[in-house]
Amino acid sequence: MGGLAVTSMTDPDRIWTEAAGRLRAEIGEGPFSSYIAPSAVRMDGAGQLILVTPTAYARDWVRKNALRRMNELWLGLDGLSRRLEVRCRAEVGSPAPAVAAVQAPADTAVVPMPTVAPVADGARAVRAAGLQERLTFDSFVEGQGNAFALAIAKQVASWADGHFNPVFFCGPYGYGKTHLLNAIAWEAQRLKPEAKVVYLTAERFLSTFVRAMQDRSTAAFKESLRSADMLLLDDVQFVGGKASTQEELLSTLTALIEDGKRIVLSADRAPTALSEVEPRLRSHLAAGLTCPVEPADRALKMAVARNRLAAFARMGVVQGEASSEVLEQLVDRTPGSVRELEGAVNTLAAAAGMRLSSLGVDEAAGLLGSALRGGPERRITVDEIQKTVAEHFNMKQADLLSERRTRAIARPRQIAMYLCKQHTTRSYPDIGRRFGGRDHTTVLHGVRKIEELLPADDQIARDVEALTRKLRG
Repeated sequence: MGGLAVTSMTDPDRIWTEAAGRLRAEIGEGPFSSYIAPSAVRMDGAGQLILVTPTAYARDWVRKNALRRMNELWLGLDGLSRRLEVRCRAEVGSPAPAVAAVQAPADTAVVPMPTVAPVADGARAVRAAGLQERLTFDSFVEGQGNAFALAIAKQVASWADGHFNPVFFCGPYGYGKTHLLNAIAWEAQRLKPEAKVVYLTAERFLSTFVRAMQDRSTAAFKESLRSADMLLLDDVQFVGGKASTQEELLSTLTALIEDGKRIVLSADRAPTALSEVEPRLRSHLAAGLTCPVEPADRALKMAVARNRLAAFARMGVVQGEASSEVLEQLVDRTPGSVRELEGAVNTLAAAAGMRLSSLGVDEAAGLLGSALRGGPERRITVDEIQKTVAEHFNMKQADLLSERRTRAIARPRQIAMYLCKQHTTRSYPDIGRRFGGRDHTTVLHGVRKIEELLPADDQIARDVEALTRKLRG
């Protein structure tokens, strides 16, 4: 205590700084940073010293795990022999200002964990948690391909009993998985402010775990995750092939499930298809509910584009509404993911500004330039699609034009026809002629068959997504 006599320690500020420093060393950085550091000492009207925690959950943790030792340290320093009580912020309202709040020493290595702060703590703390403020249920556009996923997400966010655990959202990139996880985190925290909701990407999980091992602070890392009431982990496929990270993730999931905590995950494939993930972890990922987020159809993409432009209008970025013709061109020439469509919408909004409602199709195309797929800068031909599909399925281009009807030939042929309709301006009869002189009804059947299979067959969805990327490249 630097030579100070115990009886000279009557200032609660100085006492708390000293006691908290000792407590930090005893209980470890993880629990201290989660429950003690955000708290502050106040004095009520009767002179009682109160440790005020940000949430009821933190209050209960302190009472159970730290209050007794905290008072021992306090009484050993306080010349007035006062004791601490602990209450949460909601219980004390806004009384006298805090006597002291704990500040981490500048030389203390703290493992940052992205915990969703209570809504009342403001946007700055939430942004630091890795969540995006605009990705809520209100901004999520529902369609045929994501209605089931949205319903499950809302059920999880409501903390409803009887939930599946874990819930695993899977599907191609750019179709709303990250949006759903963000929305769940926001809504779960809004409905239960005292709960600890943790959202992070698998990449962040990996990098933080590696840093914790280097800093020898893995205990704090484990505590930060395992004390969560809800853990949301995005893009789980990125832990594939990383043995130690997979082992830590498996231990974390096991501990949370045993404690009855909620777990929500996402990946670009179903758990059983994550071949680089070791079997035990894969089994745990698949043990709850696997919920596909399917590629968006044209109607959903139109709704997304309108919704995004309406948001820009509310912010004053654009004025009025885009015509249906402009939106149709935007959607038809951006055949990839919803995320890429939003990028094209952003470009249109920035370029058009207050002239949005008066834009014609040609002028919109000129403003967007290369942001529109299939524009003059990049024309995809039927021949190119046939060659790309044949190469992807390890066959000859002539096979696609032949009369052979075996499944190994017919399905790639239908995929090629579907891509021709998506990426070119050719009519059904014209596409049929270029596929060995087939009737336009054959092409129509093939296109509709792929549209029907995309939401139901993960492999076809992945093939179409991969071929789309190749064609754009």
